[in-house]
Amino acid sequence: MWLKGFLPAPLTVDTSEQWRAIVGAMLGIVITAVLCRLCASPETAMWLIAPLGATAVLVFAVPASPLAQPWSVVGGNTVSALMGVLCVQLIDDPALAAGVAVAAALVAMFALRCLHPPGGAAALLAVLAHANSLDFVLFPVLTNSVLLVLVGIVYNTATGRRYPHGQVIERAHVPNSRFSSADLDEVLKRYNQVLDVSRDELENILHMAEMNAMERRMSELRCEDIMTRTVFTVEYGTDLQEAWALMRRHRVKALPVVDRHRRIIGIISLADFMRHADVDRSNLMRERLNLLIKRSGNTHATKPEAVGQIMCHKVRVVSADRSVGELMPIFSEHGHHHIPVICDDNRLVGIITQSDFVRALYRSGGVQG
Repeated sequence: MWLKGFLPAPLTVDTSEQWRAIVGAMLGIVITAVLCRLCASPETAMWLIAPLGATAVLVFAVPASPLAQPWSVVGGNTVSALMGVLCVQLIDDPALAAGVAVAAALVAMFALRCLHPPGGAAALLAVLAHANSLDFVLFPVLTNSVLLVLVGIVYNTATGRRYPHGQVIERAHVPNSRFSSADLDEVLKRYNQVLDVSRDELENILHMAEMNAMERRMSELRCEDIMTRTVFTVEYGTDLQEAWALMRRHRVKALPVVDRHRRIIGIISLADFMRHADVDRSNLMRERLNLLIKRSGNTHATKPEAVGQIMCHKVRVVSADRSVGELMPIFSEHGHHHIPVICDDNRLVGIITQSDFVRALYRSGGVQG
């Protein structure tokens, strides 16, 4: 495992994103170099600093990184160069001055919250170039950094990347998430290391991974895995009184109506009883229901006597091998509460209720406990 630490990490970006970063870095350096060369006076020895190459990699390849943001670039490079110049002025030994300059640059960048890796190189460059004037800080360091950031803003925005990438913590509530912003803050506090990714971007990535995992688990589940296998059914000619008693006894709200081969021909639900009893027009619900389900005893009755007369003939069914994830719009958008499950020869083998579906969501991580 220790040796594996030396192996390169796998790339998580495609070829188009790689070329986007490559072209951006080239344009950033070329534009900055040309403008600074035009602005430099004839006696100026340096109009482009080498650490700007590393800055370009950050700005154009990882524009979401906290280390690549405008304040980190401009502030980090400038204050680090200032530390290098001061060390040149105060310390005679170049080796000692180099080490102190990089350390001082880190102290300043941490204090000003502008940590930028190329800043350490800027501090070291000031010592190696024996830059003992503050002019070096203003030009080329500050000027180079500002110009590259401006190119980065234009290019990243034009190519669909948010830059600057806000680093302010936004505690947006994500429905059904298994963790909160406070949980993430606590973990980051215990982790206690500088991350090359913004906190809000990290939270978004974690939420997307959580959602992707839930969708994957739901797609792997089949209807037969979550359905209720013991299904109480009635037939077309079953008395309403018998059907009502069956629903009351087993505390179910719907009964599939099947033929003698257990093929679905309809479904009768509590709503069907309520509708035919006209309970919306009367407060005497018990009396209206009793009148509906009680047999009249006549050969030709005007009111419904059997299940087939009030059942719903259009039934939404699903096959046993269908993915559970496909049931989401059926329950959430189409208003279904019970979905019969059929096998290959269209025989009834189970039923999925809203409770079954919610239980599956909970187990897959889609509902917060």
